[in-house]
Amino acid sequence: MRVSGGCPSCQQAVRAEISSAADRLHCEACDWSRPVISDDIVNNRPRRCLMCGCDDLWRQKDFPQKIGVAMVGVGILISTIAYYNYWIKTAIAVLVVFALVDMLLFWFMADVLVCYRCGAAHRRTNLQNEPHPTFDLEVAERYRQQAIRLAESQEQSEKHEM
Repeated sequence: MRVSGGCPSCQQAVRAEISSAADRLHCEACDWSRPVISDDIVNNRPRRCLMCGCDDLWRQKDFPQKIGVAMVGVGILISTIAYYNYWIKTAIAVLVVFALVDMLLFWFMADVLVCYRCGAAHRRTNLQNEPHPTFDLEVAERYRQQAIRLAESQEQSEKHEM
């Protein structure tokens, strides 16, 4: 399993290959480390985030979102130009081709588990027949609000120390 995310201590990128429960996640920049205990991984599948220990993980396709949005934009642009020039069959064919490419990417791209709290991605996991939920905006908002409150309380405590 491959884990990638930001170090909880210094926010530098951490990438690690986890092969067993005896491994540790380690940041080269600040010497932060976190042990991977046996309860964290079951059948090459994380039960919780290996970076921060959060229990809430969501499933998504392992495909860069910026490339996906760019592909949709290019398809719309080419189809619109064809439609403007009264090439109706070409415009529809372009949309069908982009829909087929999207469908093939959806079928063949692997899934990745992402942590709501820290955003760490867990790749090359055994997710067959595992009902991990997809993105839930309510859960994401809860963690976003939690991070805001934590930052505000740290800011308040720094002001009181001065």
